[in-house]
Amino acid sequence: MAHSYTPGLKVTAFTVVRRERKLPLAGTVTVKVGDEVTAEKIVARTELPGNVQTVNAANLLGILPEDVAECLTVQVGGAVTKGQPFAESKSFFGLFRSRANAPVTGTLESVSAVTGQALLREPPIPVEVDAYVDGSIVDVHPHQGVTVETRGTFIQGIFGIGGETCGELRVAVDTPDATLTEAMITKEDRGRIIVGGAHVTTKTLNHAIAMGVSAVVVGGFDDHDLREFLGYDLGVAITGSEEMGITLVVTEGFGEIPMAGRTFELLRSCAGRKVSVSGATQIRAGVLRPEIICPRLESSIESEKHDGGSGEEGLTIGSQIRIIRQPYFGRLGVVVALPPEPTALESEAKVRVLEVDFGGGDKALLPRANVERIES
Repeated sequence: MAHSYTPGLKVTAFTVVRRERKLPLAGTVTVKVGDEVTAEKIVARTELPGNVQTVNAANLLGILPEDVAECLTVQVGGAVTKGQPFAESKSFFGLFRSRANAPVTGTLESVSAVTGQALLREPPIPVEVDAYVDGSIVDVHPHQGVTVETRGTFIQGIFGIGGETCGELRVAVDTPDATLTEAMITKEDRGRIIVGGAHVTTKTLNHAIAMGVSAVVVGGFDDHDLREFLGYDLGVAITGSEEMGITLVVTEGFGEIPMAGRTFELLRSCAGRKVSVSGATQIRAGVLRPEIICPRLESSIESEKHDGGSGEEGLTIGSQIRIIRQPYFGRLGVVVALPPEPTALESEAKVRVLEVDFGGGDKALLPRANVERIES
């Protein structure tokens, strides 16, 4: 059978999902292998060193740099309070005093006898890493973090913004080609993940933020709305660190594009369940896709259960695909032929192609680089 590898988009009813949860620097792991955890459970924590503030103590005290150490009222390594003096000098028979006050609360880290400058470090910044998904701990990385495993529905999107969140999923539309509107979102949706259909506007997203919605999942979003929503051009980079007050996952592409029927039905099967969502996206080296994970104790569609393999089976006859370039951008189809030899296109370029059936007798011959496989 003809076979070709192409990057795929996972949309599966039941699979095994593992996520590494690691600290930015060495710290303490708070769980052990075998522990059952919720998405909100803190699995590791550490502290980042606080910011450093520099004070020219010699200048403030009016003394030589080498004399600063003798004027300290707080020992190096000792605690300081904002506005309180940490060094003091006396002059004119002790009648006049000069003081060096701490600009921040923290610790007196060091004093230089060469420059006369004192370094004060602000309190450490606590960093905690949660489990992200309901599941179990299958591996512990000492002083770094853990690996969490869960089983359930796993859906990847095309593009997203915003960080990780979790909440109860609610499908706000009846059909995958509907538009998500402000009227569909109320105060009762606070903390929820809202699923729309083909489109959402910036106005609706801002309303969702006001209502306390955690995330919105839709088929399409206009690029000019994205610019308006963020307030700047995103460019080519990794997303997920935006602090907009909401996470957005786009499953199909830019524009008004109905959500794929299978994706919509899987999301609808998760209605009322707690799901985990991430908008992090990277489209260059090291592809990272936004995702929705709905943990389940067992597969509701037994025939679709699999062990969550590598997902690199490649294109074969019968593979479901999505077109990712014009003129068929966003359309879904099935591979019906994979000619082995390069084929000349209208541009006169010779590339490897495939034949796709869009249904209803509508077929097209496309470059293989113009499609992505929908893994199920």
